[in-house]
Amino acid sequence: MNNVKIIDPAQDPRWDKFVENHPFGWVVHLSGWKQVLEKSFKHMKGHYLALIDTTTDDIQAALPLFEVRSWLIGNRLISIPFATLCDPLISSGEQMDILFNSAVKLSRDLGISRIELRTFMSSPFIGNNSLTRDDYYKHHYIPLDKEPEELKKSFHRTNVRQRIRRAQNIGLDHRVADSESDVMTFYELHTKTRKKIGLPPQPYTFFKQLWRTFSPSKRMVLLLAERNNITLAGLILFKFKDRVSAEFLASDERYLNVSPNHLLFWEAIKSAYDEGYKIFDFGRTSPNNETLMTFKNRWGTQLVDLPQYFYPENAFKPGKKQESSTGYKLINKICHRSSESVCKLLGRICYRHLG
Repeated sequence: MNNVKIIDPAQDPRWDKFVENHPFGWVVHLSGWKQVLEKSFKHMKGHYLALIDTTTDDIQAALPLFEVRSWLIGNRLISIPFATLCDPLISSGEQMDILFNSAVKLSRDLGISRIELRTFMSSPFIGNNSLTRDDYYKHHYIPLDKEPEELKKSFHRTNVRQRIRRAQNIGLDHRVADSESDVMTFYELHTKTRKKIGLPPQPYTFFKQLWRTFSPSKRMVLLLAERNNITLAGLILFKFKDRVSAEFLASDERYLNVSPNHLLFWEAIKSAYDEGYKIFDFGRTSPNNETLMTFKNRWGTQLVDLPQYFYPENAFKPGKKQESSTGYKLINKICHRSSESVCKLLGRICYRHLG
């Protein structure tokens, strides 16, 4: 017999062990992610649905859901906010149906009508007719099944290999960040990068909490590219089980001609291979972001869908993408025209509603 219970992953010693042993388990499933989100964003609260074997008291499957409340864009349950890879931790369609039914009950108890599930490998187990599937977002990755120099042969000759060589020839340095002040340095670059593309940056407290929660265990690593004691670019990596994922890239556009971004990705790929990881991820991408899609394609990556599921059916509007909304276009225009301090303020305001 199995029962669904809501557990607190930070207080339940079974949880992180379950995540580590589950084939779909990733950094964002760990109890630390809940702590990061709830400390960074006051409009979020995590509810972890666990399917418990009543005989052994073991967790058989789980569905983390976050209550995201916003008077501006509506309340919803999301699994999991601000995460690239975030499957329900299931191993069968039956487990998914049981957990989803509990999720619907939870949504009613909370007075929330919309549920959004973000997946990667678990989609074959999701066949509920109440859910609407969308394959809009894409995911790039490289299997680390060859030595880096062999992998490099699949990289675009002029737009990747030559750029790596340029960074090396000019003598760019790179190092692993070792203090919270490095996180602040990265955040300043992140703000510049987001302003350049017309988007508000996530609040600094989000990166600070990520650093404090995951850097001690080396599950988060920040790489910095430097020249003459000036930081040119930064890359945040998540490391867990057999994967390394490049999650946040930031740089100063004044120095892009010396290719610090390419150097950081190359050093990250080499390090991941040397440390025994099997997959190097390039994160989630909107196909409307043609520049980023092209950048990732040039690294010899494989491309797959990141399916999302929506409940109820009217919660999903085909063709209605974030980039085409009036609000998105307005924020884009404001960020382009505003100072970095205004962009930071706008980020703090906007991320009170997002998930």
